[in-house]
Amino acid sequence: MLSLATQLLAQSEGAEINSVLEMIQKGGVMMIPIGLCSLIVVAVAVERSAVLRAGRIVPKGFRKGLDRAMDSADDENDARRAGRAYCKDRPSPAANLILAGLEKLGHTGEVVEKHMGAAGEDEVYLMSRRLRALVVVAAIAPLLGLTGTIFGMITAFQTVATNAEALGKTELLAKGIYEAMITTAAGLVVAIPAVVIYHWLSGRIERFSRDLDRLGVAFIETRVLEPAEPATSRTANGFAETF
Repeated sequence: MLSLATQLLAQSEGAEINSVLEMIQKGGVMMIPIGLCSLIVVAVAVERSAVLRAGRIVPKGFRKGLDRAMDSADDENDARRAGRAYCKDRPSPAANLILAGLEKLGHTGEVVEKHMGAAGEDEVYLMSRRLRALVVVAAIAPLLGLTGTIFGMITAFQTVATNAEALGKTELLAKGIYEAMITTAAGLVVAIPAVVIYHWLSGRIERFSRDLDRLGVAFIETRVLEPAEPATSRTANGFAETF
């Protein structure tokens, strides 16, 4: 079919292509929504790539800096204030997660864990924003291309129906067949990168989610749960004897 279209275009004086813009124009009206879909893919890819950077999600040295700030405090209240100040100076999803834990510090480990879990889900949701647009584009771009193909074939058959000599003159059919093929190709050219970018960004979000999870677990273990008791043995009258 591709070779047939090439022959038809070569025989058609009006089908000569001198620029990408001219090619888009010859693709018909369905090239407009397909072009808008391509702009959406580029915009989402650039914006999410800027947001989903390792240094922005979990700043370098964040955990060690937090431990130093809280360990240098004199008591628990000072440690909490120091932790809050440290997180507020480094706004990030990691800081928001720790701030959620600091708000409930002093409660049971279950309460703190639940509160931090909700904060972590909120951060993952914010990281996943606009990814749905890529899914929508990947789904509808080929359909738009298929619609353009149907319109192009309708144009070709309409030419045959209105001009009895069209069957013997392939140049009269070239416009419709070209429109049919270019829209299909354009839809796939937009949809394929949308799928690839979606999975790439989803992989980054999954990795950052694990990083936040590890950070939250470390905070709970060191700041909420009771430290492990030293090895002991009990005497006959019930007193612990430390070794």
